[in-house]
Amino acid sequence: MTYPLLAGIRVIESSAFIAAPLAGLTLAQYGADVIRFDLIGGGIDYNRLPMMPGGRSLYWTSLNKGKRSVAIDIRKPEGRDLLRALVTAPGPEGGILLTNVPTPWLLHKALVGARPDLISCTIEGNADGSTAVDYTVNCATGYPMLTGDGTRAKPVNHALPAWDLACAYQAAFGLTAAILRRRATGEGSEMRLALSDVAFSAMSHLGVLAEAELLAEERRSIGNDIYGAFGRDFATADGERVMIAAVSARQWRALAETCGIAEAIASIEAALGVDYSREADRYEGRDIIASLVKRWVEARSLAEIASEFDAGGVCWGQYRSVRELIADDARVSTASAIFDEIETSGVGRHRAAGATIRLSDMTRGETQPAPLLGAQTDEVLSEVLGLPQTAIGALHDRGVVAGPEADPLFPQRGEVRSFAN
Repeated sequence: MTYPLLAGIRVIESSAFIAAPLAGLTLAQYGADVIRFDLIGGGIDYNRLPMMPGGRSLYWTSLNKGKRSVAIDIRKPEGRDLLRALVTAPGPEGGILLTNVPTPWLLHKALVGARPDLISCTIEGNADGSTAVDYTVNCATGYPMLTGDGTRAKPVNHALPAWDLACAYQAAFGLTAAILRRRATGEGSEMRLALSDVAFSAMSHLGVLAEAELLAEERRSIGNDIYGAFGRDFATADGERVMIAAVSARQWRALAETCGIAEAIASIEAALGVDYSREADRYEGRDIIASLVKRWVEARSLAEIASEFDAGGVCWGQYRSVRELIADDARVSTASAIFDEIETSGVGRHRAAGATIRLSDMTRGETQPAPLLGAQTDEVLSEVLGLPQTAIGALHDRGVVAGPEADPLFPQRGEVRSFAN
């Protein structure tokens, strides 16, 4: 079973790295037929870390689940013509291009003559078309001076490529909106989406820019505390670590009651003339509150804390490594709402996330593995362009296209590697 939401939509993806491939993956997991183009032998992101011992990239295979793969040598004029033909091929739900590696011959203006209702989404680094990646955009946001104990002299980069992720989902949303518009009006769309615009717009939406502009002050780094509320990490008696958050009034009451500090808090409030039921007061008084919570947490084991916090409705979480997360069958197992166990050629059998939205009957699409490079070349050329097998064979003979046999990792297909909980 596959998600029906975007069934019938055909997207040609020419991409690398995170933002565009993840946008394509998102569309594919909701039912679109996403056909990823790569150079014969793989593009610039085909061998990125992490990699399996046999050489297959877990990065590439994870970002390209559920897509079809065609391998074309675009260094040849015939190869460029072939890719353009795929993008502009007829069909009411075709004519859609997703890319973050634009070249002059694959720009919207170079293609729209062949398909006037063309929809294209080009992801750029900066709005002027200049180069940027998540990490160079992030440093411009000011967040590395706020992350952890970051300062101007010692900025702290976060490990999560947050702007790439946000950009991917914006691109998927933009393409979906353009498809709806074309269905209603018959008009195509040329869309450009800058990674930096995604980052700076998020800062605006969160009030960070307004804070700097209107209050004329810079936010300072506060370690692991939550800005504007109460939240901090604490060590347990048995050497574990937990994160506790009291953002809402209800969460605050649950924490104070469960930790048995409500009476002490009331005395502090009376003495200082504050009200910790107010979020701003909790934030200002976070060190005082933390000293009380710390004594309660460090006197108990993780199991004891989990039992009491869960019973009391406290908002909390346990710090875990990724391997520990994988071992948690309650979150990451074949019974989970989003994970399936799949087998990826050259990788083996492993858990993989599918679509995160569940339909009203709580069903979701089945997670499909990433293909071998060029695995669907012949199939796509026949199905989308209507080429006969003789013509496709001739393209192979001239080195214009390739199937999976040209994948340098092809001998590893079918390798099975098991995992243990």
